[in-house]
Amino acid sequence: MRDEEIIELYFNRNERAIEETDVKYGNYLASIAGNILKCPEDVEEALDDTYMKAWKRIPPTRPQILRIFLGKITRNIAFNKYENMTAKKRGGGEIAEVLDELEECIPDSSDVEGSILGAELSRIIRDFVNNLPDREAYIFSCRYFYTEDISTIAKKFGMTQNNVSVTLSRLRGKLQRTLVREGYLAS
Repeated sequence: MRDEEIIELYFNRNERAIEETDVKYGNYLASIAGNILKCPEDVEEALDDTYMKAWKRIPPTRPQILRIFLGKITRNIAFNKYENMTAKKRGGGEIAEVLDELEECIPDSSDVEGSILGAELSRIIRDFVNNLPDREAYIFSCRYFYTEDISTIAKKFGMTQNNVSVTLSRLRGKLQRTLVREGYLAS
């Protein structure tokens, strides 16, 4: 079924929309949640939450790209679930590693001012990634959006793990310089 048809099912409040969403995007969304949560039961719960949130948001929202719309919902739900599961002690998994890597160039946004600047930060990062060469943009997205581990990225792009790590380090450095240039970070 085409995305436009699935979206129309949501607008018509037809519960078949959720079934069709699962058929078309279930594996993709499970992959996103699985990279973050690792536990099949938690992944299943994240997918259920994704479908419920999509049901509540469509309408009034009419996603331009349904796959990306659903992927963002799943990613946010999975990160929130991960945060809740590790609130008392930080785990040593891939998520903690990804967050540690980004921490060096993105400041804590737990204060009010940080929350207000969140939309601006999103724009800067989106523009940064959009202006990267395709290969670097894909590597950055695989690591920091899909939270894939270094070895998976290396296999996907025919690189060594060290080469992927160096590429990501350079990209974080570029991002940090971009954030300084945009006035988001102090130099």
